Amino acid sequence: MNTTEHQVAKTKAAMTYNAAADHFDHPVSSFWHCFGRRTVERIGLKEGESVLDVCSGSGGSALPAAEQVGTTGKVIAVDLADQLIALAEAKATAKQLENIEFRVADMLELGYPDEQFDAVVCVFGIFFVPDMPAAVRELWRMVKPGGRLAITTWGPDLFEPANSAFWDAVGNVRPDLQRSFNPWDRISDPAGLQQMLAEAGVYTDDITSEAGTHPLQTSEDWWKIAMGSGYRGTLEQLDAEAFNHVYATNLKRLKNDRVQSITTNVLYGVAQKSSL
Repeated sequence: MNTTEHQVAKTKAAMTYNAAADHFDHPVSSFWHCFGRRTVERIGLKEGESVLDVCSGSGGSALPAAEQVGTTGKVIAVDLADQLIALAEAKATAKQLENIEFRVADMLELGYPDEQFDAVVCVFGIFFVPDMPAAVRELWRMVKPGGRLAITTWGPDLFEPANSAFWDAVGNVRPDLQRSFNPWDRISDPAGLQQMLAEAGVYTDDITSEAGTHPLQTSEDWWKIAMGSGYRGTLEQLDAEAFNHVYATNLKRLKNDRVQSITTNVLYGVAQKSSL
């Protein structure tokens, strides 16, 4: 893995999601927690099991996992963004969950021994690492024999049509920031996700594609989602005039097109390690 490239990606992700923390848990972005819960449901956690949740955000999958494994189980939740970890810790305290530990750390530098966890979970995070197969190999290393690895990622057309409207507006004022592809594009269909996992030596047919949409009551809802997600990294690089242009242009287009929902297609990949 290119260490410099990884360091740049890591710094960018931490900056983006620390900035996004002020909107990350807004009710309009409830999909984070919805897909986190569904991921946990798919791996059938049992009481007493140990779970590592990387790129855990504000606890969308880590908190349901902690509830599932009970007081005799243990969850370790890891994220690069300390502001998101703080949100997750506050929720765990409110729920009186004492079987969960939080770490601000890089998922590739955790230092846990081989075969340490019954389940390793990564929801909407594997694509932040430039070398995704290398990241999967590291996560797989920590899965016990008979344990599970769960990788959840975005399907095609994420947040359309609002996504295209957003990037068109950015291109008007800062073409250097306009994105032509997303890092998850190569794994946004079952074949792509399966191939990436296979490159890491992880073979599974348990890949589920789930089509979905997320409602918008107003175009302002979309802006709150953008402010609490990866789009924030781009918005943080705009001066006040450019920011206001993107805001006004993006929302005007959504209003004119009467956009009432955005696409939220998701892929769930689960692999079980042989117990032989």
